[in-house]
Amino acid sequence: MLDQAARIAAEQGLAAVTLQAVAQAASVTKGGLLHHFPGKQPLIEAVFTDLLARLDEEIDGLMAIDAQPYGRFTRAYVDAFFRETRDGEKSPWAAIGISCMADAGLRLLWSDWMRARLERHVGTDDAPALSVVRYAADGIWLANLTETAGLDADELDRLHDDLKRMTRPMDDHRHDDHPHQDNLHHDNPHDNNQHDTRTLR
Repeated sequence: MLDQAARIAAEQGLAAVTLQAVAQAASVTKGGLLHHFPGKQPLIEAVFTDLLARLDEEIDGLMAIDAQPYGRFTRAYVDAFFRETRDGEKSPWAAIGISCMADAGLRLLWSDWMRARLERHVGTDDAPALSVVRYAADGIWLANLTETAGLDADELDRLHDDLKRMTRPMDDHRHDDHPHQDNLHHDNPHDNNQHDTRTLR
């Protein structure tokens, strides 16, 4: 039933998620659906809770294969939400995520989920720079939905790479920004002498 409700939300928008529509799609009676969900709002919140549980699974799977502790949760979060971003309006997150802005119950579910995740990863993902990365990923997801044709695929790839790069330790940033820095002081030791000789001539 939750899968059918999520599918309807993705294909037709949240307004189309009625008890009757979900009951028909799930091949159950409306009374049977009401036995589990006494109204539309509890049904929508159950769909959102299910989406959060699936997001947990995806993020945990991505973290399990990431060998770098610093920023591990944030990298997984970025990867997961860029997948949803590329799905655009086809993702059930599109309809339900947008509804979070106006629905206090959904906002509470999201806030509780994020707070619990951040508490779990306080040792690796509490840096302010990582918060900026997560907020940026949220903003890109929203921008992609509000653009008429969505963001360009190449631009999404570039933004994804840039955000992932920002989650790495500062030593890695310095190495990437100055890949030849170690060689700067290995010039020919006689260069200065040669320069002086030419100047004297």
